[in-house]
Amino acid sequence: MGSIAADADKPHAVCVPFPAQGHITPMLKLAKILHHRGFHVTFVNTEYNHRRLLRARGDGALDGLPGFSFTAIPDGLPPSDADATQDVPSLCRSTRDHCLPHFRTLLAELNASPDVPPVTCVVGDDVMSFTLDAAREIGVPCALFWTASACGYMGYRHYRTLMDKGIFPLKDAEQLTNGFLDTPVDWAPGLSKQMRLKDFPSFMRSMDPDEFMFHFALMVTERLGEADAVLFNTFDELEPAELDEIRTLIPAAASIHTIGPLAFLTEEIVPPGGQLDALGSNLWKEDRSVFDWLNGREPGSVVFVNYGSVTVMTNDELLEFAWGLANSGYDFLWIVRPDLVNGDAAVLPPEFVDAIKGRGLLASWCPQEVVLRHEAVGVFLTHSGWNSTMESLCGGLPMLCWPFFAEQQTNCRYKCVEWGVAMEIGHDVRREAVEEKIREAMGGEKGKEMRRRAMEWRDTGLRATRPDGRSYANLEKLVTDVLLSSGKTC
Repeated sequence: MGSIAADADKPHAVCVPFPAQGHITPMLKLAKILHHRGFHVTFVNTEYNHRRLLRARGDGALDGLPGFSFTAIPDGLPPSDADATQDVPSLCRSTRDHCLPHFRTLLAELNASPDVPPVTCVVGDDVMSFTLDAAREIGVPCALFWTASACGYMGYRHYRTLMDKGIFPLKDAEQLTNGFLDTPVDWAPGLSKQMRLKDFPSFMRSMDPDEFMFHFALMVTERLGEADAVLFNTFDELEPAELDEIRTLIPAAASIHTIGPLAFLTEEIVPPGGQLDALGSNLWKEDRSVFDWLNGREPGSVVFVNYGSVTVMTNDELLEFAWGLANSGYDFLWIVRPDLVNGDAAVLPPEFVDAIKGRGLLASWCPQEVVLRHEAVGVFLTHSGWNSTMESLCGGLPMLCWPFFAEQQTNCRYKCVEWGVAMEIGHDVRREAVEEKIREAMGGEKGKEMRRRAMEWRDTGLRATRPDGRSYANLEKLVTDVLLSSGKTC
């Protein structure tokens, strides 16, 4: 890939993730690729997350890389220095209502600065669709990045059908528990024929016709087609029917670019060991001592447990998972965020700590992507967020799923019945079920088959991101046909 001789002639991409860990991580990977491809990059976090990133990475960790700068805009929420993911509905409402003027000002300042090239393109998270408006105002192309799955996208796009069929809003609370959500769904083009109502993104589980997240999710997914390009962190072989349906829904003017798995694509394009490696996206301080512990374990012997950056649970649910892990008999590494238990600190009894001595390790955060490729890890117990799903597939690892919200339910269903790489732990979590599923995934015939399928998907993802693969070609097409269309050359 080429480079730029003079900074003033560089194309300048402004990258704006939604301010949550699962959105920042893939956007930063894409930003690194663009920087290596010759772009000056401005990466725009919210002020809240910019402070968290500095605390996690250390002062100065975001400075000093030529042609790659971090900046921040307000998110519109009350000031806070907490070290936790902000309330997602509040964040969606606030960024929608407050961020556009601040982003306009930032673009104007960048264009007036003698220290950076003029802005030539914007890459915005689809949830931050105000970036599309601002890009239009200054006359540069805008790509919108859907950082979740294609099947999740289709689940949201069918929200309008759920309204038309009278399924949303729910009639009463009994429909949440009386089996109604188990109703099969065979009327949703672009979605698995094995879908049930409970597998749609969770915002439809409401009796309020004005449920904010339901209508917000529908709005941002329908708006995707206004962009000059639409990006998906997936690969065509994994979600072919879903992507085909998306291409029928989104106008030809907005080209669809599958560029996943982004972890593999980044490794293929960006040389290891360079300055870009120092730019991390974790908003919590990483505990790297977990690798000393993993290095002492046999290959495939460890259950890795991480519920992502947003999932919360009750302390009773925490205890059910704890005793399920302890009773399984397997070694485990469990990430317990400080804010994992809803409204309180996680409390585990002394007898549990005694029961897992020598075979269980609890940590507050870790570099998950690296852990999932460690030879000691044999299975991943996950909330089924899309980054976690893709990272697990890149590691060739089977999964146990406990989806929390949004399209995690959809991802879980696909992993279990379409891709053959996972089993679900029931929503009403019980230690006996956790123990049973761990034993089957780690040592049973089902677990062996899931591992075989996961390795096949890993190999397919690798092929997609090599120079002769479709995701690699899509990245090149994105750069040359869209992001450089304002006249800059690379």
